[in-house]
Amino acid sequence: MVTVVDCANLLKDYSSTDFLADRGETAGEGDSRTLVDLLVEQIEFADVVILNKISTATPEQRDAARKIITGLNPDAKLIEADFGQVELKEILGTGRFDFARAETHPLWYKELHGFKDHIPETEEYGIRSFVYRAKKPFDPMKFQAFIDRSWPGVVRAKGFFWLATRPHHVGEISQAGALVRTGKMGLWWTSVPREQWPQDPGFLNMMKPYLDPVWGDRRQEIVFIGADPMDEAKIRAELDACLIDSPVFVPDLWRNLPDPFASWDRKAA
Repeated sequence: MVTVVDCANLLKDYSSTDFLADRGETAGEGDSRTLVDLLVEQIEFADVVILNKISTATPEQRDAARKIITGLNPDAKLIEADFGQVELKEILGTGRFDFARAETHPLWYKELHGFKDHIPETEEYGIRSFVYRAKKPFDPMKFQAFIDRSWPGVVRAKGFFWLATRPHHVGEISQAGALVRTGKMGLWWTSVPREQWPQDPGFLNMMKPYLDPVWGDRRQEIVFIGADPMDEAKIRAELDACLIDSPVFVPDLWRNLPDPFASWDRKAA
């Protein structure tokens, strides 16, 4: 799959909060995606990215575009071009595309699933990444305040979290550019009756590392990808400050904490 990116405008578009409808570029009625959603989908899934209009971009624009693309998808072959002029052998009949492998292209996926090896391309463009992990729940007001702050240098963040007020549900967070989205992802396995768990040995072995005697599989696990001036130590400290300081699982004490997040069907929470 080949994606063509406008080098001169990528940084501006990646920082946009426009919906596709604002640009007249929806895929049809009901398409509520933003411009950033479309950019991220196309870049993360591609196996070849053509960085077009390279000569019309400033050095700063070229550097930012390379960092964004590499931060989203280090596996993609990056080709720089003008007027879309690329040798056909670079994009036709390459045999590069594989649907299953494409789902593992994003750097956040590699980090979150623990199989990111040494990737020279990310080092070449100054891209760094880390995973924030914690067992304790977030105080909703403090975590919302963290989300509302700017994260200088962060290109992409993706992962899941749990709020003290919602002990049964997995929260999902996704950031790209200027947009941060959160929502309900599903139930923690700890909140599902054991008799309803899959019983195959593979699943049970997979779950063992995540089953804490206090918290079950509830946890914070968020990938951050970026370049200077991304400050890993500061982000970790700010997230640590969002955690509820409790050594035990006592959801009844947390249920009435102020919670600014949109409803996740609170009756079930």
